[in-house]
Amino acid sequence: MLSVGDSAPDFTVPIAGGEVYNDISSFTLSEALGDGPIVLAFIPAAFTSGCTTEMCTFRDSMHRFDALDAQVYGISVDLPPALNIFIQQEELNFPLLSDWRHEVIHDYGVVLPDMYGLFEVAKRSIFVLDSTGIVTYRWVEGEGKTDYGEAIDAVYEAVAETVSA
Repeated sequence: MLSVGDSAPDFTVPIAGGEVYNDISSFTLSEALGDGPIVLAFIPAAFTSGCTTEMCTFRDSMHRFDALDAQVYGISVDLPPALNIFIQQEELNFPLLSDWRHEVIHDYGVVLPDMYGLFEVAKRSIFVLDSTGIVTYRWVEGEGKTDYGEAIDAVYEAVAETVSA
């Protein structure tokens, strides 16, 4: 698993923008670096109650991240069309990344191998990267705050520290 101070592994995955069902393009982390901090919020599965609550808490806090020029991305192993529907249904104001090949969750060390005892998904986790791709904050469910509001407050503080550094 990645730790604070590590370089975040680069990846390219589909990105769902939510505008229309077919609003899917490609996202490469290294191409997004340099424009300010990046928040990667891994969730096990779209449409589940905990993931919906977490993503909606980010949605409702986006003005704080926008003020710091931070880019926020949700990421799960769901397929891009499903993520577009999730974005529309929950009126999310940030894109979702589809790790449908399960490569990113392995590279970041956040694999939950047996959701419902059946399949592999992402552990609920959040990474803040500085503009060069260094991990400046890391949270994994079970290792700290589980209240989404408190977790997002901590992520916001980490982003603010990254900006001021």
